[in-house]
Amino acid sequence: QVQLEESGGGSVQPGGSLRLSCQVSGTTYRDACMAWFRRAPGKEREAVAAFYVADARALYVDTVKGRFTISHDSAENVVYLQMNSLRPEDTAMYYCALGRYVGSWSDVYEYNSWGQGTQVTVSS
Repeated sequence: QVQLEESGGGSVQPGGSLRLSCQVSGTTYRDACMAWFRRAPGKEREAVAAFYVADARALYVDTVKGRFTISHDSAENVVYLQMNSLRPEDTAMYYCALGRYVGSWSDVYEYNSWGQGTQVTVSS
């Protein structure tokens, strides 16, 4: 059974950085797509970034391009989200997700395994 466990959330000031981690257990699927989603208060869950394991392809939502970097440590089976130049609008609960044969990376329904989430708060 696939399990995802996030860590690394916290509170930072605008312009600060955080690195989120997602430990994956129970699978080493080469066809997996690992993604980070977030949900801000009163808003829908939105895709932030995704990483296709098979070809190491990384994709991002426009609002985080150039600030966030998703990466995958295949030896440890951990997915990271390095977040720089954080803004108050990045405040949300961040979730790690895993799917197989994902076509539309930003579609929540493409993913069948989810972590519990880690809170990120950006405030002065």
